[in-house]
Amino acid sequence: MPTITLNDETVELPAEATVADAVTHTTGRELRPDGSPTDGRRLGVAVALDAAVVPRSSWAVTTIQDGQSLEIVTAVQGG
Repeated sequence: MPTITLNDETVELPAEATVADAVTHTTGRELRPDGSPTDGRRLGVAVALDAAVVPRSSWAVTTIQDGQSLEIVTAVQGG
């Protein structure tokens, strides 16, 4: 199981975990293979793996390796 840094916290994920798995873990929302939420609502999330943005279309196929750093940022409305 890879141990990663997820939003500045140490987290252990299942073997072969993908970025989509980490987003589901963080948001509590299931995702389709294209990265859209199964509930049909907007997700408002951006992801960077080792400081490189991961396009939503690649979330399901981008595996996370031990020691990597993942930042999941959620958009909020307001000022």
